Amino acid sequence: MTELPKTFDPAEIESRWYAHWEQKGLFRPERPTAEPFTIVNPPPNVTGSLHIGHALDNTLQDIVIRYERLRGKDALWVVGTDHAGIATQMVVERQMEARQDKRTNYTREQFIEKVWEWKAESGGAITRQLRRLGCSMDWANERFTMDEGFSKAVVKVFVELHKRGLLYRDKRLVNWDPRFRSAISDLEVETQEVKGGFWHFRYPLADGVKLADGADHIVVATTRPETMLADMAVAVHPEDPRYKDVIGKDILQPITGRRFKIVGDEHADPELGSGAVKITPGHDFNDFDVGKRAGFRAAEMLNMFDADANVVQTADGLIPERFLGLHRFRRDGVDGARELVVAEMKALGLLVPHVSKNKEGEEILSDAEPRTIQTPFGDRSGVVIEPWLTDQWYVDAEKLAQAPMQAVRDGRIEIVPKTWEKTFFNWMENIQPWCVSRQLWWGHQIPAWYDEDGNPYVAESEEEAQALAGNKALTRDPDVLDTWFSSALWPFGTLGWPEQSETLARHYPNDLLISGFDILFFWDARMAMQGMEFMGDVPWRKLYLHGLVRAADGQKMSKSKGNVVDPLGLIDKFGADALRFFMAAMESQGRDVKMDEKRVEGYRNFATKLWNAARFLQSNGVTASASHEAPQPQAPVNRWIIAETVATVQAIDTAMNELRFDAAANAIYHFVWDQFCDWYIELTKGSMDSETKAVAGWAFDQILVMLHPFMPFITEELWNLTGTRETELIVASWPQALYAVDSEAQAEIDWLIRLISAMRTARTELNVPPGAKLAVVVHDASDETRRRIDRQGAALVRLGRVESLSFGNAVTGGAAQIVVDEATFILPLEGVIDIAAEKSRLAKALAAAEKERDSLSGRLANPSFVEKAKPEAVAKAREDHAEKAAEAERLAAALDRLA
Repeated sequence: MTELPKTFDPAEIESRWYAHWEQKGLFRPERPTAEPFTIVNPPPNVTGSLHIGHALDNTLQDIVIRYERLRGKDALWVVGTDHAGIATQMVVERQMEARQDKRTNYTREQFIEKVWEWKAESGGAITRQLRRLGCSMDWANERFTMDEGFSKAVVKVFVELHKRGLLYRDKRLVNWDPRFRSAISDLEVETQEVKGGFWHFRYPLADGVKLADGADHIVVATTRPETMLADMAVAVHPEDPRYKDVIGKDILQPITGRRFKIVGDEHADPELGSGAVKITPGHDFNDFDVGKRAGFRAAEMLNMFDADANVVQTADGLIPERFLGLHRFRRDGVDGARELVVAEMKALGLLVPHVSKNKEGEEILSDAEPRTIQTPFGDRSGVVIEPWLTDQWYVDAEKLAQAPMQAVRDGRIEIVPKTWEKTFFNWMENIQPWCVSRQLWWGHQIPAWYDEDGNPYVAESEEEAQALAGNKALTRDPDVLDTWFSSALWPFGTLGWPEQSETLARHYPNDLLISGFDILFFWDARMAMQGMEFMGDVPWRKLYLHGLVRAADGQKMSKSKGNVVDPLGLIDKFGADALRFFMAAMESQGRDVKMDEKRVEGYRNFATKLWNAARFLQSNGVTASASHEAPQPQAPVNRWIIAETVATVQAIDTAMNELRFDAAANAIYHFVWDQFCDWYIELTKGSMDSETKAVAGWAFDQILVMLHPFMPFITEELWNLTGTRETELIVASWPQALYAVDSEAQAEIDWLIRLISAMRTARTELNVPPGAKLAVVVHDASDETRRRIDRQGAALVRLGRVESLSFGNAVTGGAAQIVVDEATFILPLEGVIDIAAEKSRLAKALAAAEKERDSLSGRLANPSFVEKAKPEAVAKAREDHAEKAAEAERLAAALDRLA
């Protein structure tokens, strides 16, 4: 047995033990006959680096997998990375731009080769960082969404969905990123507040038609004047009396001269602006729906932008030539389509100016009403997203959603916390077709080929497509699949599907998925759809959704706010174990985690406490337990610690079964810090006989096993430094809570702890000098209390700073009284403290505490404060009130003792 150093170095321990575990294959020990347990890691982007959200997500997964491994299961944690189409292509293109190079200088194949080269050199950062966190993943079978086997699965799913009528090509609006010239998913759209304008324009009514008030025009308002060039209707509310009579009549677009109808649609809000809305179905999602309700087919809807968001001619050829080629916005000092439209409408006298007043009350006219506009941006490109009408491939998500919804209803999929079920159903019941094509080079190229007439042939290979086409000349679709399409196959594609392997049969369905709630629809729901469609069973039996990690003040972390926390920096500072324990202790179902570096530091102190306890035991001859079985001691304190150990195992098992990570972490924390370190070690100091050594060694072993899922590094180090072991801790056996709880010993030691704690509190509150020993008199003690005092007298004298213990009714002079159960313990204080001065001090302190408590109570009772003050101010007031109320209660109790 090696002597433990005075302090431990987390960095040295972590790197050494992780390498050992991985080299020895201990993350996936051979257990072919054991019960399988499977989770898949949400594959991080190959371009990614560990952020605080990853730290939470992966810590929770690792706690579960280490726990199940210790329970003897064939625990498989599938690991891999996502090829991250747009993100990866952007990284490689930026590197090329830095070298005065660009993608278009190469063929598609040459560029893809460059991406693979980048992956080989730089694509492993995130996996190295996951190792630093301690993630015990099955690295020997690491997957990549673009590896050969997984790519085969992706192609097969696409082809099969098409054969089943669940995947088709359609013209619809998409989120178009002009920087990448590609459709992107909703998840990749970031809404920002932008200062813009609200322009009001007069649209002339055709054929001499007039409104009820005699007006020959309708005023429409828009935040996007440039899209007027592709207007196809003006919508008014069907019941709006101002416009009811002109529904179905023609109206004119002033610049293009396009003639179109006034339509009745509830999308037009009579209370908003003029109540009339211009409808541009090719460039607005709401307008697209209005257009469909008005009878427009997608093929008829007008598109006025190209892939770079420059103006192009519409199908009807009505856009004036002077607009063609202009960008939608002003850029590089050159006016765009927006500026030219506004200028021309103003010149035509059809712009209704916005009227405002200056400080002097004078009217000021301006072209537009200033507005803050919620504007969609590409989260990676940083450019404004354009709703764009284009041909894309779509999955019939509505049909695929039916089976997962039924699985949640009948309990085959359990969502934890259950409160997320409502959100799940709300989205799934209103699900839209899923656009799965992207205009990129990096990714899974869509297995579709077109003949000269544009007819598509979907097949797993070009040869099969040729056979379907009757050997016509074919051209392959240049697009690739949405990254979420491939990652939706993760629970079965990573296990070898479409090959029907033993691994697939054994580990599908997975047991658990742990995921952030923010990807419930983008990934989790789609895995459920694809898993049930292709495997005929749920992808996982339980779905656990955790919250976000927020800044200490509750704000969402963002680089622009400067409140992003680097988990690797925290690991460098406090160690991975401390960060992991913080994540577990703060993970309360249904709530976000507030980052608190002080608490991370506190859990580093917890690790130090554990280390020092091991050193104390070692210095007193305590070594690793010789048996997994608990000793059968006689001393109440030893029987008590065994009972508390068993109770802690039971508490952790219950918490882990319910996925209450905070409850599990708090159970082991309080057992280690309070019962074992603070009380058991204190109570047994100076009396380390052979029985106590055996019990202490056994209990400490159980602590290391129970704490291992949360703090794997320090526990493995201590496990191997405190004795000779049959196996590494990572593959040891979880404690069995099979022993009957010794309630008699628990009751006696709990009584002893309460009595010593009360004595210490009284001494502190009454300013009794630390070195003073008191002659304690016990009054009204039962026979059981007398027997306990007899057995625990030595501990009472030592830990309670007691000079003597006697039984009687009273003492002369001033004294403090402590009541524990039926007995009163009298502490004589005459000559030890100035009793009158202490009474006066306590009374003043009590009055001050009560005054502050009552003041805070009054503030919290004031509805105006609670409703109008900042939430953090109200929360602080509540914390201060609770603190002052507890202080007043404590001081009142201290005064009562002296009464």
